[in-house]
Amino acid sequence: MPEDVVVVGVGMISAVGLSTAETAASVRAGTARFTETSMLDHRFEPFVLAEVPEDGLPDLAEGLEGMGLTAREARMLRLATPALTECVKALPAGEPAPALVLALPETETTKPMDGATFLTRLARQVGATFDVKGSDASQRGRAGGLAALGQAAEAIRTGRAKFMLAGGIDTYRDTYVLGTLDAIEKRVKSAANLDGFIPGEAAGFVLLAARSPAANAAMALVSPVFEAIEPGHLYSKEPYRGEGLSLAVQQLVTSGVAKGQIQEVYSSMNGESHWAKEWGVARIRQNGRFSAEHGMYHPADCFGDTGAACGPLLVGLAAVGVVRDSRRACCLVYCSSDHGQRAVLVVTAA
Repeated sequence: MPEDVVVVGVGMISAVGLSTAETAASVRAGTARFTETSMLDHRFEPFVLAEVPEDGLPDLAEGLEGMGLTAREARMLRLATPALTECVKALPAGEPAPALVLALPETETTKPMDGATFLTRLARQVGATFDVKGSDASQRGRAGGLAALGQAAEAIRTGRAKFMLAGGIDTYRDTYVLGTLDAIEKRVKSAANLDGFIPGEAAGFVLLAARSPAANAAMALVSPVFEAIEPGHLYSKEPYRGEGLSLAVQQLVTSGVAKGQIQEVYSSMNGESHWAKEWGVARIRQNGRFSAEHGMYHPADCFGDTGAACGPLLVGLAAVGVVRDSRRACCLVYCSSDHGQRAVLVVTAA
């Protein structure tokens, strides 16, 4: 019989908090942290980003400086360190280091990123906190963070692992990435482009376990992840109908994992009007499954678009909210990637 999977640990770092507690409190309070940077857009105006303060990040581990890291990879390693360290503190004493399923940026910079190499470097950066040999990394953007969680949870449900780590790391603080999104694609928010998003950066991790060995430490229960593809995504020539997210939500609802009406929704919407249509289609088609007064949260309002880190952050925020009883179960969490991948799950009280 498949095991129920619970969240037993969370680790976060974002522009509004250097830990889970700080980030969750800032999001609950609606605190935003967007700042002008020294980097200039195509109009020679400062880019406005949601950045983690430099003094809140640790240094690179000894020996990593000379390993051919891009500036983006180096920053991602530094972002990951406090969040992953915080998350694994929930691992019971004596348990071996769990494997990690990691989501990485969907957008490439001048040098392509290799997932296996990044995992090796991450292990060097954070020490023996996870099992590199059993770990996996992929570049699927926002939905990739939920897909990673689904992959990790499936290993527990099928009895292949007792504990698993799932997470995501991303940063838009890269001149090539920002230049492409701004000058070519016109997607970065500015005074001249209001239909854009604030680029952010973050790392988010969750420690998962079977309900039985972790019953006393369980924060929340997570459902399987349901995925679909949007044919009319941002970079497609197909018409955009919002079918992908609607299909993923429909699969979740018909599976029966959402007990009762959905009371809260955590969304990866980042401020671009593009993402509103698919949510409207999904919401209308499953109208009866949502509470008429359900909450709607898109924390990009606070810490910007966090890319591949978005899914683990949203699941962590939902789990913390359920524990605090400030959020009503069940919570629908969904993420949408630029190139069409959609992923959804529900978080309920454990």
